[in-house]
Amino acid sequence: MNFKKSFIDLGFLVCLLSVGVTVGCAVNPVTGRPDLVLTTTEGEREIGAKEAKKVEQQVGLTDDPRLAAYVESLGQRLATHSPRQDVPYQFHVVEMVEPNAFALPGGFVYVSRGLLPIVNSEDELAGVVGHEIGHVAARHSVQRLSAAAPFAIVGGVTGAVTGIVSDNLSDAVMGITGFTGSIFLAPYSRSQEREADTVGVDLAAAGGYDPVGLSRFLHALEVQESLRKEKPQSPSFFDSHPSTPERVKDTANYAKSATRGPARPIAPDHEAFLKKLDGVVVGTHPAEGVFNDNLFLHPHLDFALRFPAGWETQISRQMVLAGDKEQLTLAFLQVAGEGNDPMAIPRELDKKSGGKVLDKVERFQVGGLPGARLVFQAKTKHGVMGVDLNWIAYQGVIYQIVGLSPEKKFQTFEPIFRQTVNSFRPLTRTERSNFTITRLRLARARQGESLQSFISRTDCVWTDAEVAAANGISTNATLKDGQLLKITKRERYMPR
Repeated sequence: MNFKKSFIDLGFLVCLLSVGVTVGCAVNPVTGRPDLVLTTTEGEREIGAKEAKKVEQQVGLTDDPRLAAYVESLGQRLATHSPRQDVPYQFHVVEMVEPNAFALPGGFVYVSRGLLPIVNSEDELAGVVGHEIGHVAARHSVQRLSAAAPFAIVGGVTGAVTGIVSDNLSDAVMGITGFTGSIFLAPYSRSQEREADTVGVDLAAAGGYDPVGLSRFLHALEVQESLRKEKPQSPSFFDSHPSTPERVKDTANYAKSATRGPARPIAPDHEAFLKKLDGVVVGTHPAEGVFNDNLFLHPHLDFALRFPAGWETQISRQMVLAGDKEQLTLAFLQVAGEGNDPMAIPRELDKKSGGKVLDKVERFQVGGLPGARLVFQAKTKHGVMGVDLNWIAYQGVIYQIVGLSPEKKFQTFEPIFRQTVNSFRPLTRTERSNFTITRLRLARARQGESLQSFISRTDCVWTDAEVAAANGISTNATLKDGQLLKITKRERYMPR
């Protein structure tokens, strides 16, 4: 199942500070000015490597080797021109639905698959990747690390929750309240963005790309953001890279002074570039499970669970949850272990707690499946919380379903938690056959065809505004014969 916990935590900062770190000055390779930094270059690489493992485990990298190799090749071409060469650069496509790109200390650069459908040329992609290299080169991640350290000490970022399942509860409370421990996805300052924009334009030009590509991408992203009807569950590019009204114009103006290198693009023309993106998953991947209203269904693990109606839902690699932010109340599900005996988990907890658990556990059944339940209270930063903790064994996997609410409201929400637990069941035959996946596909227009007619003929999932934004055309455009456009198609999804 491999649902994720919180994206990136700050606990490692406390560890670093508790053992002592090297604080010193280094010359910024982009600005040429001295920086007060918390760690050495070697320490930066170690921090980046540690966080990169979390990204891979908790967020996930693309399973498309062709796409991964393409982004890596493009990134390495740009990295050879970076003003900073003391870190080994790596480039990955991360399984993030929202359009985003980010960099970790030590040269780890990521582009989300949610960003790729928006990009309309290799020049634009080069501008984005070059921008993230700029953040690494200018040591912006390290600067944020240094600035956050005093806050980490005062705030006590570790020990947010104490209790039997402290890690799970801590992650869940952070998720539903919108709290994130990530400093690497926190917004950059305007000056940092300007520096990264400048480096991105320079690197793209040096790599043989049109330096105005970054400006075109920023404009396309502005259009896409205006089409978003709901706040994203994870940060988008403009959340971590603040947009300003003049940013598109400034990057375009700066591009006029950039000298373009002689190298040719990896994709020789626009059509070849679009074919690199053919098949990219758009939206949530059903391998992580899907929501049908408040009903969660998992095609690979063959189960369904109904969460309370009207609650905000979220799916990630290690956890699926639903909650009411106003009430600070949530329910979440994750894999607790392997086996067919749900009592195996509370027995292990009983050993760790010195015999304080088993006498409070009650057994139950859900649709003939064995279950175990433990109700207790836990102290959190948000006050004392009532916890309804359940384990259900199904097909060799023990699932953990947790209900969490403020202690004073627990009696009100306890019946709701029980309804959620009691809804756990295998998928029906119809449900198993009805999973779909949305992919980016390519289609050719006919002479004089309107965009609306094109969308109808190709069974495109996107609206006319979304197709226009993704392809850099207007909604009232008259299409040319053979014009290749990006569309989205809903296809049947069959679990392997």
